[in-house]
This record gives sequence, C-alpha cells and structure tokens, in this order.
Amino acid sequence: MTTSTASTAFAPGHVTAFFSIHRAESPATSGSRGAGLALSEGVTATVSPTDGGDQGKNEIHLNGTRVTIEAVEHVLSELRVTARVRLETPLTPGAGFGVSGAAALATALAANNRFDCGRTENELVRLAHAGDVEAGTGLGDVVAQARGGIPIRLEPGAPGYGSLDGIPDRCRVEYVTFGELSTPDVLSGETEALSAAGERALTALMGDPTVETLLAEGRRFTREIGVATPAVAEAIDAVADAGGEASMAMLGRSVFALGTGLTDAGYDPSVCRTHPAGATLGSE
Repeated sequence: MTTSTASTAFAPGHVTAFFSIHRAESPATSGSRGAGLALSEGVTATVSPTDGGDQGKNEIHLNGTRVTIEAVEHVLSELRVTARVRLETPLTPGAGFGVSGAAALATALAANNRFDCGRTENELVRLAHAGDVEAGTGLGDVVAQARGGIPIRLEPGAPGYGSLDGIPDRCRVEYVTFGELSTPDVLSGETEALSAAGERALTALMGDPTVETLLAEGRRFTREIGVATPAVAEAIDAVADAGGEASMAMLGRSVFALGTGLTDAGYDPSVCRTHPAGATLGSE
C-alpha cells in the first residue's frame, strides 16, 4: 500500500505490424493474434484521489486536456475507485501507437497501488485488456504492452487465456505520423480478409522469427488489406528504396522503421527504441 498522495505507472507504446481478429463471448477471451514492437515511448499515468469537487466522477487529463477515455473509465470502475488520472505521452492518440491500451494499463497499475486494491499483475492486465476491447480501441495492445520487447501474440485474450512469445532482439525505431485512423471503424467492418492476411503473416513470421521478417510481413499485410493512405504508402516505399525496413502501424496513419530507415529516406522522424520490459510502477 502506498502512503503518498499519488501513484505513477508507465506502459510502453505499441505498434502492431499485422493481426487477425478473434472475438469470443467475453472481452477477456477476445483479442487478436499478431506481432509488433513495444516502444520506449509510452504513457505515464499519475493517479490520485479526487478533491471532492466533482463527487463520484473520475477526472482524466491527457497531456493537460480533460478527456474521456472509455478503457480508463472501465479500469477505474472495475477497481471500484474514483480518481484523478493525469496521463502524459509524446505519442499521438489514434495514430497506431496503442495509447488507449497503454493509458488503461498504466492507470490500472497506479490505481491498484494508490488505493490498495490488492489485485495481481495478471488481473490488472485483464481489466485493461477488457476495457480496450469493449471500447473498440484495441484487441492486443495491452497484453503486448504488459510483456514488452518484440511480442508475438500466438493466441488471443488476456493472461490466463492468451499466449505470447517474442523475438529476442532490440532495435532503434523511427516513426512518422500522418494523422489518425479510427480503430473502431475498421474493426466494426468486414474483417474476414484482414484476418486471413494476418494469419498468413503470423505463419511466415514463426517460420523466420526476426524483426526483418516482422517488417516485411507488415508491409505485405498493409498492401493486402488496403488501408494505407498515399502518404503512408509513399513513406514505406521510400524507406525500401533507401535500403531500409518500414511498415504501417496498425491501426493508424503512421509509418515505423528499423534503424535509420526514415531518416535515410529524407524524413524527419521521431526516434525511440524497443522497450525491453513491460509496464511497471514508476515513470520512465
């Protein structure tokens, strides 16, 4: 139990290269199979009690602006607490970096600590995953963010249901963002062809579990599902022409590359690294 006024937790961002959708009876058992990268840039959540001015209501601020994040509200409701949550991130929400999932997961860890909720790590991950699934903002980010590294989601669902592996590597990551893409809009449409493409990509990656194959299969997945805007497609092609590896972040109008691929292609990208550990108490 913490005796301080607030508790803080960090969850890495996450970019998905490809995925397939698997819906089940409950949000905890629903999710996705696929693979991506946990990022050293993510979301820091600082959780404290409300001052009573807005009784019974949570106060959620993202980078200083009051917002409503359904996945975060779900976590607080399930923990049966009312809190002020301050979220800070350099990542662009809605651009394919798993900001909603990271916010929910970091909030779960910090709130559990601050209010002495007595939940285990797996229980908190399940709450955050279920919140992200119910909100329609993610299907696999949370479990990947809890693990860290370069996670491969072999079976869908939260801990106790899903199964994870990973690529034992670390790398520099560059990314550029061209705007938002509505995850709920894509996930609520026809997804059979998308899932088939994701399954083919996962099979290929498990046959050659390297970051190069991850990016190559991500590019193929992007082409097959047809969600890339001209700016995204142009950036991916430019990195390939420069001899690098790049793909689209699912689901957002962002491109991520290994090494100096986007810099070599003439872009001015943001730079981070893969995050070797998962979400944790404290800030990065």
